[in-house]
Amino acid sequence: MDEKKLKSVLEALIFISSEPISFESMRKVVPEASKRLIQVTLDELEREYGARNRGFKLERVDGGYQFRSLTEVAPWIQTLKDLKPWRLSRAALETLAIVAYNQPATRIRIEQIRGVESSSSIKNLVERELISVVGRDDIPGRPLLYATTKTFLQVFGLNELSDLPPLPDIEDVEL
Repeated sequence: MDEKKLKSVLEALIFISSEPISFESMRKVVPEASKRLIQVTLDELEREYGARNRGFKLERVDGGYQFRSLTEVAPWIQTLKDLKPWRLSRAALETLAIVAYNQPATRIRIEQIRGVESSSSIKNLVERELISVVGRDDIPGRPLLYATTKTFLQVFGLNELSDLPPLPDIEDVEL
């Protein structure tokens, strides 16, 4: 398969996928193309869409590739789809950040860090599928362990958890 055809095929695969499509899934569909050629082609598509100055771009998210609309066109999309923007309370954002950086985390650990009761924030985040129960801790009472989900990665445009910004050093934080 020539490079031009491969680019078209990969672009179509990404276009028809409602979820981010993984590199391995694309590789299974196009086994005659080498891993290197597929990656080079995906990188080229990513650059091309980034330079186009259009309403969407190709982005690596949740371990795969997905076309995503630009943030600046969100108001028009929300109007067309009659969508309400997702709003998370400060408490929910604090709880989500604690889980993201300390996962897996128990409710007790979250509350120790926040200094306040957090069960309603946890319930809200579970309902929105941003965090989920991933097991139980091996301590008395066997409390539930929470971790972020694929939805979390997708909503925040992260490819993997290591893409989270680093936490500031405690000395750098102004009180």
